[in-house]
Amino acid sequence: MNEYPLSKFYFEVDWGGTKVGFQEVSGLNIEMDPIEYRHGASPDFSKTKMPGMFKFPNITFKRGSFKRDNEYYEWLKTINLNTVERRTITISLLDETGSPAITWKLKNAFPVKLQSTDLKAEGNEVAIETLEVAHEGLTIENN
Repeated sequence: MNEYPLSKFYFEVDWGGTKVGFQEVSGLNIEMDPIEYRHGASPDFSKTKMPGMFKFPNITFKRGSFKRDNEYYEWLKTINLNTVERRTITISLLDETGSPAITWKLKNAFPVKLQSTDLKAEGNEVAIETLEVAHEGLTIENN
């Protein structure tokens, strides 16, 4: 057992074969809606709760804007009516040796929102762009 928990600042994202550096990844949640049921002859005056279907919220990726880096835009342009290029995205939290300690895998991910940086004449920050992706499942592997 390690003495200290993992730091959250050392991670990598495998973007369908390409490793991309991000400043922030958020939304790595798994939720489940409980189903409530009660039959009319139940002696209990409360509902029984059962596990329902899983829900996977969208994942948000933030990174600096780079000149001539059009990977977000190229992926976004694959959307045509109800078809889109879907990808498996792997997010790995790395240990001190650079090996994956915890891995999140997104199934059938596709872009749903691209937000460019805001512009500010007196700003002193890096230009950050945000991509939001929807997906059909999240698996977590704790290595």
